[in-house]
Amino acid sequence: MQTRRVKTDGLTQQVLEAGEGPLVVLLHGFPDLAIGWRAQVAALAAAGYRAVAPDMRGYGGTDRPGGRDQHTILHLVGDVVDLVRALGETSAVVVGHDWGAPVAWHCALLRPDMFRAVAGLAVPFQARRPGGPPIAAMKAISARTGRGDLYIARFQADDAHLPFEADVATALRKAFYSYDGATPDANQSTGFLPPGEAFLSTIRDDVPLPPWLDEAHFSQYVTTFEASGFRGPVDWYRCLDLNWALTAFVQDKRIHQPSLFLVGERDPVRHYAGAHEAGQSAWLTDLRGQHVIPGAGHWLPQERADEVNARLLAFLAEIDGTG
Repeated sequence: MQTRRVKTDGLTQQVLEAGEGPLVVLLHGFPDLAIGWRAQVAALAAAGYRAVAPDMRGYGGTDRPGGRDQHTILHLVGDVVDLVRALGETSAVVVGHDWGAPVAWHCALLRPDMFRAVAGLAVPFQARRPGGPPIAAMKAISARTGRGDLYIARFQADDAHLPFEADVATALRKAFYSYDGATPDANQSTGFLPPGEAFLSTIRDDVPLPPWLDEAHFSQYVTTFEASGFRGPVDWYRCLDLNWALTAFVQDKRIHQPSLFLVGERDPVRHYAGAHEAGQSAWLTDLRGQHVIPGAGHWLPQERADEVNARLLAFLAEIDGTG
């Protein structure tokens, strides 16, 4: 397993990679890094695949464009396409977790010629819906239900990234803890924020690290985010309405490649990211499996590494005819 920088057309990307064979690209989410996929990179390499996990645009050792509008879904898909080409490959299986899942789904949606199969973890495929941009719809749902603002709506503010940068270690500790499957119900985040509260202020300051995250691994996250900041990662959220405007051309388009979906039973994202078990087959026409992992929270690649590895390898064996 090695870390190196790869020059692509759009930017220079830092990647974690290992193995030889058919390419599998692993896309992380917020607030995560390529190192979150270490267990999958190792398992895929051992099984005869070339596994590559990039730090995504705005994260870690990858370039960090300055403009907010440089973080749209089209930029993010383009980065993955550029990476596949820069690696000397013409096709890949793409796997995404959290924010990486929508990027993976859109890779499959927009470039079926390159991405031969797709897997999403935690966030299901969400088709573009007519009727208007998503942030206004989120605010309307919050107002109607009285549950407070969804943090995604709060992240639209120009200064939304600053609380994360004020104390990076505390911010990351809170984020990992509040979305973990081992965290008691009362301490898990729901994603909805009462008036006057921010995402981080709803979580106690003295929370521990989740069981899967030791101090040495955690320090890698802290050191990296202290250097790279959170502006770029939060800009992904601030492009949601722009993404809606840019993707009218895929309205009602479906994904026909083999697909897989995994979600933790206790993942807080299930409170607000749409139907996880119902209705996906209408959009994923070759859905090979959707699995709810009992007791698991949000951080599946690390929280339940063995089960994720087993599910991914079984999926790959099925589509490659080796299982």
